Amino acid sequence: MKTKSVGASITLLAGFQWLFFMFANTVVIPISVGSAFQLESIEIVSAIQRSFIFTGVACMLQGLIGHRLALMEGQSGLWWGVILSLAATASTMNLELTTIGGSIAVGVIISGILVAVFGILGMGEVLKKWFTPIVMFVFLLLLANQLITIFLKGMIGLNIGDSIDVKVACFSFTLAALTILIHVKGKGIISSLNLLIGMTVGWIAAALLFPAEVTETIKTTPFLTWFPWGQPAFEWGIVITVVITGLLNTTNTIATLKGAEDVFEQETTPKQYRASFFLTGMLSTASGVLGLVPYAPYASSLGFLQSTGIRERAPFFVGSMLFILLGSVPQLSAFFSTIPHSVGNTVLFVAYLQLFRSAIRNIEGLTFEPTTVYRIALPVLLGLSIMTLPATAFTTIPQLIRPILSNGMLMGILTALFMELLHYLGQQKRVMS
Repeated sequence: MKTKSVGASITLLAGFQWLFFMFANTVVIPISVGSAFQLESIEIVSAIQRSFIFTGVACMLQGLIGHRLALMEGQSGLWWGVILSLAATASTMNLELTTIGGSIAVGVIISGILVAVFGILGMGEVLKKWFTPIVMFVFLLLLANQLITIFLKGMIGLNIGDSIDVKVACFSFTLAALTILIHVKGKGIISSLNLLIGMTVGWIAAALLFPAEVTETIKTTPFLTWFPWGQPAFEWGIVITVVITGLLNTTNTIATLKGAEDVFEQETTPKQYRASFFLTGMLSTASGVLGLVPYAPYASSLGFLQSTGIRERAPFFVGSMLFILLGSVPQLSAFFSTIPHSVGNTVLFVAYLQLFRSAIRNIEGLTFEPTTVYRIALPVLLGLSIMTLPATAFTTIPQLIRPILSNGMLMGILTALFMELLHYLGQQKRVMS
């Protein structure tokens, strides 16, 4: 499939659309991690700027010399959850937060190096074989559910309160309907820029309807810190957990590049897998030193691409450069930080609905025999069930494996891979007999 050819002005507008997507997916991560490690506000602010600059650079590198596709390289959701989980266990483990942070940094560095080496050795081609259409369906469906749940909470005000804010909820769903209508009924470039239009209209409307929500800004000052979570430490239980997380996080790369084949309608080559793995590993190693959540290709980029229909790299590069500029100029960071939470969550909610389409396309034409149902239903429903359990339910689980067992998406993927292995062994046994 040929991607849309766009002019300079449209490329710039599409670049701003990518900028918003990167910003909305990034800004909350350093804030939440900084709070978890009880960092000073100036340290959190510097982490936000490092995140913006480093994410922009990561996207540029992947687009130029990595997998060479318009796919956001960002701070991994799996890593984010594990790091927050480990930080929250400081009191139960009788450890200082700096010891936990330093041990996480060591584990991140080790795992990053391993992923880079495995990438050079062609691990991507080996893992790719296990990501069958059913595994891809499970991954994308669980990812969509995890993200949509987060965005829905922001749309109805549950991210800042304990009950639904009816006014905010009505505004959010009206904006969602408008954005979807523009995408479905809009013609040409209007349809492609539906997310940017929705964000702009929503931002203006929210400023008029909810002025209190957009008054707070984040004043930024460029600042570089080495090992801000704590100096390198060797609490081996944490280090091993983090290294395992880094290896499991490779499923993000495999699933995203494999899912991209459907969006771009071209097969991802072994060279692209090797280059992507190597860069992700190196970026993750640097993340451990800089106190950033490690990186991975964003599977959610697939939904974004399907929502916009613009798959060229030029707007992606423009967005990446603008994101670097955003992190470098304090005034720009302060301005974009005024985007209302309800608007950001609503537009991302609409964008990520497309992940459902990507998931369903993997199992189109599949014959639903009893074994097939189990291969699909068990990992999906297990993962969804774990996602609904409170964090306190896992306090009796050993600390070493708690971050893995409490992660519904990860457990769903692992279960899907295990079910596919059993299916494969069963097929081999029937062939031999």
